[in-house]
Amino acid sequence: MLLATVGLMPIAAHADDTTTINWALWDWDATAYYQPLIDAFEAKYPDIKVEHTDLGSTDYTTMLMTQLSGGGSDLDVVQVKDIPSYANMVRTNSLLPLGDDIKSAGIDTAAYGGLIEALTVDGNIYALPFRSDVWILYYNKDLFDAAGVEYPTNDMTWTEFADKARALSSGFGANKTYGALFHTWRSTVELPCIMDGQHTLDGGSYDFLKPCYDMVLGLQNDQAIPSYASLKTTNTHYSGPFYNGTVAMLPMGSWFIGTQIAKVKSGESLAKNWGIARYPHMDGVEAGTTAATITSIAVAANSKHQDAALKFANFVAGPEGAKVMAETGTLPAISSDEVLAAIAAKDGFPQDDTSKGALKTVKSYLEMPVNLKAADIEVVLNRAHDSIMTDNISVEDGLKEMNDGVQQVLNKN
Repeated sequence: MLLATVGLMPIAAHADDTTTINWALWDWDATAYYQPLIDAFEAKYPDIKVEHTDLGSTDYTTMLMTQLSGGGSDLDVVQVKDIPSYANMVRTNSLLPLGDDIKSAGIDTAAYGGLIEALTVDGNIYALPFRSDVWILYYNKDLFDAAGVEYPTNDMTWTEFADKARALSSGFGANKTYGALFHTWRSTVELPCIMDGQHTLDGGSYDFLKPCYDMVLGLQNDQAIPSYASLKTTNTHYSGPFYNGTVAMLPMGSWFIGTQIAKVKSGESLAKNWGIARYPHMDGVEAGTTAATITSIAVAANSKHQDAALKFANFVAGPEGAKVMAETGTLPAISSDEVLAAIAAKDGFPQDDTSKGALKTVKSYLEMPVNLKAADIEVVLNRAHDSIMTDNISVEDGLKEMNDGVQQVLNKN
């Protein structure tokens, strides 16, 4: 027994030397790059084990803030979903400032193409961008072929998109095919209207959004897209109808490329004959103009394993993490022609010319600039958006509610 006990001691000591960190994220099962990132990191740092907590995508920010503000959270690494939630976490001192770590680790901030500067608040940075997605259009070629409708191009207007959506819609009930799907996020409706570069969603005036709401509500009334209310009530994830082949077009971020490739391979996505095109544009806006979404990674201010958490954040957001993500078909924040070529060459990526050129952007805009009042602004916008999309108020009254509510937020000390 003594020999057995002695023989086990090195194993116990090794276990004691292992640090386990907890990564807060969303949609574990629907995201292709999570496990590869963890595998690559743990191979480089065998003394650090990464576990994850999936808070879901629908209420991720609310769930995360509840945990971080509770004091008893065991979260170490935090995935930051968008600018409003980033601003709110900075405002509430929920994130560890990274300025000193960036200097000591020798991180090349220029490699992020201005994203570090975009996330800087009062001279400090609290999260590292690791994914910089652009909005594109996914489409099911089989549904286009069946309807005799020409495929989307990389120079398609939203008017042309709406015409195709109506032409692609057919059937009833269980046999219903929709021309398109606009997910329940507010951004899916509003983003096309900020592509002119003249408007932002923190400016306090929102009348410019009327053409976007009119377009989507018109499609909803014509039953060319699933209704907002039905999607909300059933808590439908945007991927499901696309996988099932019941929607022909899906405006969505480039993050879905890797997931769609993986789900086709596993047989979970029936949309095997698919393609992508550039995000449609409004009349007068240059083709290739799109919205950019920054997803960043941060360290919880109350993490008990900050050194290990910083190593993981730096790895995910650095060149090694970028390489892993590109291999899954995902656009990393550190991007280049080589990265785009790697994504386009990935097994399962659609090999038509339109799809290969879809990720080439001319200009992109953040949905909302970093504004410490962004979270409060978003509450107002989301509430009015929900009322508009469920026909509880008119577009005009909803936009007035946005104008009045956000002005109150901006004028509050």
